Amino acid sequence: MLDAFQAFMLSLIGAAWWPPVWGVIWILVKIAVIVLPLLGAVAYTTLWERKLIGWMHVRLGPNRVGPLGLLQPIADAVKLVFKEVLSPTQADTALFFLAPAVVMMPALAAWAVIPFAPGYALSDINAGLLYVMAITSLGVYGVIIAGWASNSKYAFLGALRASAQMVSYELAMGFVLVTVLLVSGSMNMSTIVQAQNEGWFARHGLTIFSWNWLPLLPLFGIYVISATAETNRHPFDVVEGESEIVAGHMIEYSGMAFALFFLGEYANMILLSTMAAVMFLGGWSAPVDVGLILSSLGLPGLATPSWWHDGLSNWFWLFAKIFGGLSMYIWIRASFPRYRYDQIMRLGWKIFIPITLVWLVVVSVWMQTPLNIFAGGVHGAPAPSAAPAAPAMSAAPAAPVQSAAPAAPTSSAAPPPLPDHPAAPADGAAPNAAPPAAAY
Repeated sequence: MLDAFQAFMLSLIGAAWWPPVWGVIWILVKIAVIVLPLLGAVAYTTLWERKLIGWMHVRLGPNRVGPLGLLQPIADAVKLVFKEVLSPTQADTALFFLAPAVVMMPALAAWAVIPFAPGYALSDINAGLLYVMAITSLGVYGVIIAGWASNSKYAFLGALRASAQMVSYELAMGFVLVTVLLVSGSMNMSTIVQAQNEGWFARHGLTIFSWNWLPLLPLFGIYVISATAETNRHPFDVVEGESEIVAGHMIEYSGMAFALFFLGEYANMILLSTMAAVMFLGGWSAPVDVGLILSSLGLPGLATPSWWHDGLSNWFWLFAKIFGGLSMYIWIRASFPRYRYDQIMRLGWKIFIPITLVWLVVVSVWMQTPLNIFAGGVHGAPAPSAAPAAPAMSAAPAAPVQSAAPAAPTSSAAPPPLPDHPAAPADGAAPNAAPPAAAY
């Protein structure tokens, strides 16, 4: 449908300058379609947090502004927009007002490579995971700039504590994502999701057991806790430990500049919940496929409408996983006391980083054994064979032709085939064969 719409728009104007102009307009439209609902979700996440914590504390939560309190985020936004924005006399004004944007922008820019469904991503680049890791690491600069530009000892000390905590847990999260890259064989976000939807369990309808959370369960737990600390959420919110550091690096801010710090926090919560869904929980895939389960048991299959199976199902399950991750953040806040700062740093440096390094080595060794379930980047699937490259080798056995073929790294794992058996791969070639080049 999108291809037909794009073709129609390109046919409206026959001038040579129109296709490049329409390409820019189309990209801006897609950005708006992603960013505007995301900003709305950020605003209403604050309402969901207040409602859910209220229910956990046996109270009602916001219920005065609009029906069921649904207009409370709009009322809060209007109030903050009209509040006066102040800056300290001796502050660096340019950096002082740049810091909130630096905190907020990476949480929005990272969505450029997030796949919502098969074929639905703003930019489905091969280095998507690397892009997310790089762009999200810029948020710490906003915290440092805010503390330094405020020209206040309280803000500066709060920025030091916050930035040290964020960097500490970024390292642990980085090692976790490197392990996901290792078992998936690709940094493409869509390929990582598709790799979790293959294997014995997926072929029999139990897709939930082929997702990365099961073989990488310790790393999944570390990712969830590190994401909580990375976003400065309770019980790791010593950045806003008012009795200690007077609200941290944002103490000198007011109005919308103050609000942007907290909107950035909620935007990061949504982003990291989405990353957890993509990296560990199968992305857009359903946890079970009832039709496949019935057919594997020899029973009549269950037919589902195409508009659900090939359309809304993908979006529903991805958003359900994101919503569950957000609710987990709020549940943790309502349940645990705050850690001391030394406990937070010890957990990150002395526990999480060593565990992630050890588990990375364990998974690497595991993938070299006959018990490897990640062969070729998909669980339980056979590794790609070197056989497809053999005809090109037999047709031109010279070395230059072999090196020019796209599959040369794959075929180099096996010796040249004998003339009597031109397509037969050597023993042991399949386990060492590299994934297809498209996966990278």
